[in-house]
Amino acid sequence: MRLANKVAIITGSAGGMGQVAAELFAQEGASVVVTDLNVQAGEETVQHIRQAGGTAIFIQANVAKEDEVKTLAQSAIDAYGHVDILYNNAGIMPTEDTSVIETSEVTWDKVLDVNLKSAFLCSKYVIPHMIEQKQGSIINVASFVAFMGCTVPQDAYTASKGGMLSLTKSLAVQYGQYNIRCNAICPGPIETPLLRTLWTSEDARNLRLNRIPLGRFGEAKDVVYMALYLASDESSWTTGAWLTVDGGITSNYF
Repeated sequence: MRLANKVAIITGSAGGMGQVAAELFAQEGASVVVTDLNVQAGEETVQHIRQAGGTAIFIQANVAKEDEVKTLAQSAIDAYGHVDILYNNAGIMPTEDTSVIETSEVTWDKVLDVNLKSAFLCSKYVIPHMIEQKQGSIINVASFVAFMGCTVPQDAYTASKGGMLSLTKSLAVQYGQYNIRCNAICPGPIETPLLRTLWTSEDARNLRLNRIPLGRFGEAKDVVYMALYLASDESSWTTGAWLTVDGGITSNYF
């Protein structure tokens, strides 16, 4: 098992890509801390993991709230004694996030809170434990849009993911001396319920699909297997990296 004896906190893991990650990490031997706002879905994820023979607990938390993140980190330590992996997966992509001249301040703040501030807070309260044990892996979910502009903009989302890339570099440099690695995954369009909310028509879907050289949208597992590598000891000399998993979309001129 690639994650035997490791403990992983995975934010936003009650559904979607986070749930796939939680189940795979548990399958690979990790004790998983599932955290999300959705209690029912979070408990169901834990139940699935346990039924498959894995180990997991659910802790409800709004990872954009400092006091709740502080409690989350301490609860993980209380349950398992250490935290080896922090997977900053939580994110939102609301339809009301468009261009800077159209997006409201409320939407901007909400997106930045969930997508970027959460990674700051989780890192703030998990890294001290990693320093103490002299090892750890932080995985930040960014996006291919951090590298590219788009004629159909989501400017708050794009800014939040660009911030994740910069934060990744800074954490990698600061904490490498403690054998703490920090890397970012930059997914291309992944066919999730979140993305499908943006497809107002078949034309809107095909507009994105036609840009992908491999001819399909990504699946959650395409990203999660990269995360598994970063969480495992196989990536022990990988830090500060921005790893693109995008079907080739960022390589396509037109």
